[in-house]
Amino acid sequence: MQIPSLKDKVSPEEWQLRVDLAACYRLVAAYGWSDLVFTHISARIPGPEHHFLINPYGLMFDEITASSLVKVDQQCNKVIDSPFPVNPAGFVIHSAVHAAREDVQCVLHTHTKAGVAVSAQRCGILPLSQQSTFVLASLAYHDYEGVAFREDEKPRLQADMGHANFLVLRNHGLLTVGKSIADAFLSMYTFEATCQIQLAAQAGGELIHVNPQIVQGVAESMRVQTGGLGGAFVWPSLIRKLNRMDESYQS
Repeated sequence: MQIPSLKDKVSPEEWQLRVDLAACYRLVAAYGWSDLVFTHISARIPGPEHHFLINPYGLMFDEITASSLVKVDQQCNKVIDSPFPVNPAGFVIHSAVHAAREDVQCVLHTHTKAGVAVSAQRCGILPLSQQSTFVLASLAYHDYEGVAFREDEKPRLQADMGHANFLVLRNHGLLTVGKSIADAFLSMYTFEATCQIQLAAQAGGELIHVNPQIVQGVAESMRVQTGGLGGAFVWPSLIRKLNRMDESYQS
């Protein structure tokens, strides 16, 4: 597809956000977390307008570029003209989170097999792995209410999520938030690994749970693990990986 570049039509700050968000979509595809065209990653554009970027509905994640991302307001009106629509269900979930969480720049939602499988387990996330301890330190749950296209679900989703950074959408999938795109991606990497490990462990013998006291002190462990940088610690290496595969996301 020939999509005109927006690089000279937006601020340098917005362009960098577009490049990073397009990279995030490509990485989600590369790691096998996409569900054809049916999940979303959104990023708030800094400023008082409360505009944010979301994927053009109908494009596969490995097709998305910086210029194809759709800029919308909180009512889902396009701020910059685009030939692509926005998925109403995706907009409801993401706009709800962005409206309630001023501390969040990025919202990342997936429908992976492991994530949906664990979301359907009554026990939810179990303390079975080192990865799970990072999730359990900031985890919330939201019960399934059908395809999320109703505005009246927003306050319930917002209340359930509260200040958590990891959200299990029951019978639906996983959602992470971050102060940056890099933070949201690293959180989803940990969340997805947690679910895959849990399913693998449950297929084996008797389970050993992590001591609850270890879970309570995990926030400090994460800071040490990333040198206090969070997702920014691994993001440059992920961008190098992506650039070796395909640099077209930058267009």
